[in-house]
Amino acid sequence: MTREELIRQIRAKKSFLCVGLDPDVEKMPACIAGEEDPIFAFNRAIIDATLPYAVAYKPNTAFYEAYGLKGMAALQKTIRYLHGKNVFTIADAKRGDIGNTSARYAKAFLSPEGDFNFDAVTVAPYMGQDSVSPFWSIPDKWVILLALTSNPGSADFQTCSECTPPLYRKVLETSSQWGTEQNTMYVVGATKAAMLQEVRRIVPRHFLLVPGVGAQGGSLEEVCENGLVKDDIGLLINASRSILYASKNTDFAHAAGMEASRMQQQMSRYV
Repeated sequence: MTREELIRQIRAKKSFLCVGLDPDVEKMPACIAGEEDPIFAFNRAIIDATLPYAVAYKPNTAFYEAYGLKGMAALQKTIRYLHGKNVFTIADAKRGDIGNTSARYAKAFLSPEGDFNFDAVTVAPYMGQDSVSPFWSIPDKWVILLALTSNPGSADFQTCSECTPPLYRKVLETSSQWGTEQNTMYVVGATKAAMLQEVRRIVPRHFLLVPGVGAQGGSLEEVCENGLVKDDIGLLINASRSILYASKNTDFAHAAGMEASRMQQQMSRYV
C-alpha cells in the first residue's frame, strides 16, 4: 500500500486506527478454546468486528513465535485473511542486524513471494544504515523505525539527558536521510506526546506509528494536537489490549468493534 493509498483509506473511513493483533491465549475468552486454531479464530473475529473502523493491522510477531509452529501458522493465516481487505499490514517484529541477516528478515516478512507479504516491518535502527537499508530493497514496502518508544526504560538511552542531542533526535535526523516519506515511518509512543512537536520539527511529514493510546494511558487528543499533519494526517494510532480484551465473554468481538468504533468517532473529528 502506497502513501497515497493509505491516505485515501484514512479519508474514506475517517479513521487512522491501527489494531494490534497481539493474541494472548491466557487472556482470550473461554469460548475460543475449543477452536481448531484458537489464535486465528480470535484474530478473524476481531478483524471482522473492527474492519469498518480500522485502516491498519499490526500483529506483534512475539505473540505468535511464543507458540512455535502453530503460532506461526496462525500468523500466516491471519495475514492471508487480511490480504484483499484493503488495509495496511505491519509486522511488528523489531528486527535489526548486520546487512545480510537483515536482508533475510526483509525477505521473510515483506517478500510478495513469501508466506507473509506484509506492507511494513518495524526495525531497530541502532546498528546503523547498513542494517536498515536491506528492508528498502523490496519495492513498494515500508520500514518503520523505532524512534521514541513509550516504555519507561526508553529514558535509559533514547532521551538520556547526558547525550547531546538526545539519541532519539539523532536517529530521526540521520535516518530521515536514508529513506523517504513514501517508504519510512517512525514509532513514537503516545505517552511521549509532549515531545511530538520536536519530532515533527525533524520529520514534518513522515507517518508516525503511535502505540500507547488506551491501556497504556496515552491521550489521543494530545497526539493529534502535536503530531497531526495537515491534509495527510500522518498518524497511525495503535490500540491492542483495549480493543482485543474489551470483553472476555462470548460478546468479545462485538465489544472490540464497539471500542474500535468509539476510537474512530474520536478520530473522525481530525480527518
